[in-house]
Amino acid sequence: MSQDTRGRDESSRWSSKRELDGARPAPPSLGLRGTLLFLWRQLTSMQTALILLMLLAIAAVPGSLYPQRSVNPALTEQFLAENGRWGEILDTLGFFDVFSSPWFSAIYLLLFISLIGCIVPRVGVHLRQLRAQPPRAPSRLTRFTGYTRRELPGADADTLLQSAHRALRRSRYRTAVREETRSRSVSAERGLLRESGNLLFHISLVGVLICIAGGQLTSYRGQITVIEGDGFSNSLTQYDSFESGAWFDETELPSFRFTLEDFRATYVQPGESGTVGEPRSFEADVAVTTPGQEQREQTIEVNKPLHVDGASMYLLGNGYAPEVTVTDPEGSVVAEGPVITVPMGDTGYTSQLVIKAPDARPEQTAVVGFFLPTGTIDENGPHSLYPDALDPQLALTVHQGDLGLDSGVPQNAYEVDVTTLTQVTDENGDPVLVRLYPGQEYELPDGTTISFDGLRRYAAFDVAHDPFERWTLVCALAATGGLILSLFIPRRRLWVRVREADGGAVLEVAGLARSDDPMLEEDVSKLADSLAGEEDGAGPDGLRDSGAPTPTDDHREGSAP
Repeated sequence: MSQDTRGRDESSRWSSKRELDGARPAPPSLGLRGTLLFLWRQLTSMQTALILLMLLAIAAVPGSLYPQRSVNPALTEQFLAENGRWGEILDTLGFFDVFSSPWFSAIYLLLFISLIGCIVPRVGVHLRQLRAQPPRAPSRLTRFTGYTRRELPGADADTLLQSAHRALRRSRYRTAVREETRSRSVSAERGLLRESGNLLFHISLVGVLICIAGGQLTSYRGQITVIEGDGFSNSLTQYDSFESGAWFDETELPSFRFTLEDFRATYVQPGESGTVGEPRSFEADVAVTTPGQEQREQTIEVNKPLHVDGASMYLLGNGYAPEVTVTDPEGSVVAEGPVITVPMGDTGYTSQLVIKAPDARPEQTAVVGFFLPTGTIDENGPHSLYPDALDPQLALTVHQGDLGLDSGVPQNAYEVDVTTLTQVTDENGDPVLVRLYPGQEYELPDGTTISFDGLRRYAAFDVAHDPFERWTLVCALAATGGLILSLFIPRRRLWVRVREADGGAVLEVAGLARSDDPMLEEDVSKLADSLAGEEDGAGPDGLRDSGAPTPTDDHREGSAP
């Protein structure tokens, strides 16, 4: 290599910065404080908040796909039994307790912190904007939207400026008049309510999150089933199922009781408009007693709940409760009274009936079958033709054996596993099929008797209380209002500059949209034409209120003669 070449290589590597053997200098370390500040800025960015909001929506999906233990424990256990190892994996991951799982709570809390971190600085900036005057007019208005220039011979600059100021003030602009070099200008701004609505939406969203969390911790909800003529007293032992938040004190259950006096249901009948059998109304007449008050009568309907201090009771469902008496071969009554049946979901209200008689002798007995409000038995099996009790019937079979009630495992009162039992048969070995009408009795070959004594209705109620429910509604409505403001109110700035010229004045008008505002250019032109026309004696033409309306008031102060 020649000496000249080596000289050029060395000169090309020359630098005023200190280097060690040509190695790149190491970047400075952020340190603990710098790292925490960087993480905080990332967490409180709007992009992170949107990502967390999307993750929260995705995380809630399993709660609608898989049965939740807090809502239906029996269905959850059934799913686990049917899915084996896969069910165990999902249970370990918390898919059956989604809304109380650590991963869902982590997303919820991070979103909560992110929103607060986004909102607090913006509130301070917005408050300063509200107190500040509109910004000065730029030196070159030609760069802005709708720039319009008018030369007005014989016009008075001060009068023209006053007219522009009045027009903008009447159009609800915040204005400021400023002196400039060889000119004067009016700076106008409107649409700060757009940012106010945006902040209101985000603050209300935080309020909704707080109210939901508070409701989950302090609320309670229970389900009850009451037969006509029976009553309910608000205590934990009376509920069919009950769940409450971690901070709820069970001693704070409101003290009230009621009696279901009558339940009425009406349906579409043949010849009427609508689908035959479609329900028209459900009404439950109850007599309510609360401490210190007289008993009062009220009719509970769908979406018309009963309200007492500390609780609301909603009508959820209804069905039939046939009165059945079962005696064993020894003549002992082993089951008696109204039996709640479970509707199968058809329009005729075909309902499943289960009676368990663990005290029957010599063997435990289970009576299973159907209650048919308007019954028939054909090639499709027992079913009901109409939901009203026009021809009530019972279609039953009887099974004997160990019901498994002594195993210590909780069982559903409305289900029984007949595969572990032996069905009662007749002399020929055929299964005994029992069909009963009200007032009838049937005796089985072994001496067991079943009688259909009467029929009553029952109603299912949901008793709930959430102290944050009203605040959740208020926050949701406020969020909706804030969203409307942030979407439909344009934010814009207008500038009017007036400069004296030989024998007249020069008018310049321009605007700037801080968001999508397709009418700004047209409104700037109308404002310029209006001011020019006023100076010419033609009078203002009127401007668009969404932009910069011109005054149409006849009482203009200080207008030019």
